[in-house]
Amino acid sequence: MARPLIGVSTYREPARWGVWELEAALLPAGYPRLVQAAGGLAAMLPPDDPAHAAAAVARLDGLVVAGGPDVEPVRYGAEPGPRTGPPARDRDMWELALIEAALAAGVPLLGICRGMQLLNVALGGTLVQHLDGHAEAVGVFGGHPVEPVPGTVYARLVPETAVVPTYHHQAVDRLGSGLVPSAHAADGTVEALELPSADGWVLGVQWHPEMGEDVRVMRALVEAAAASAG
Repeated sequence: MARPLIGVSTYREPARWGVWELEAALLPAGYPRLVQAAGGLAAMLPPDDPAHAAAAVARLDGLVVAGGPDVEPVRYGAEPGPRTGPPARDRDMWELALIEAALAAGVPLLGICRGMQLLNVALGGTLVQHLDGHAEAVGVFGGHPVEPVPGTVYARLVPETAVVPTYHHQAVDRLGSGLVPSAHAADGTVEALELPSADGWVLGVQWHPEMGEDVRVMRALVEAAAASAG
């Protein structure tokens, strides 16, 4: 059986390699490694015209919206807080369009960190613009336990309390339409959510599975992608 093609959204950032210092489409290597370890083929999706999102998604078997900078608060009707980062408007537009296209087409979707927050915003939810205790230090991933919500898709994948790699300072506040929490941190932060009413498989996790060894969530996306591809 052919491996499902999983698209992963990327950054457009200045970068240096060899003698070059140029703008590049970047993706931490943990993302494609996790897709590959879970049985998929990884394809990078740099920011593009949102009008092309549906065409891009139509060529994929599954979609991962990766972590990254803060979502611009105007997207959920708020003013920027004092600790909210600078906007990444091109990426916001592109990734929201990818999410909307995946939901419309029933393409299996996994949101990671920022990707989960964007899924919530795409469905009308809001975000907490700053919270403490979910990052070890600047540029350092930490870890903390998350507790699955019984009866959810996530709980069927990971039925036990799991320590996950974490690095974020924003979180889901009001849930978007149709979304339900499927894991929480000890402080009550929503750490995973899902969309039971979706035509396809839809899950978001607030942590960074690409920085750990557990492939269960990504494998579930790949298996859903294989099943929907037929």
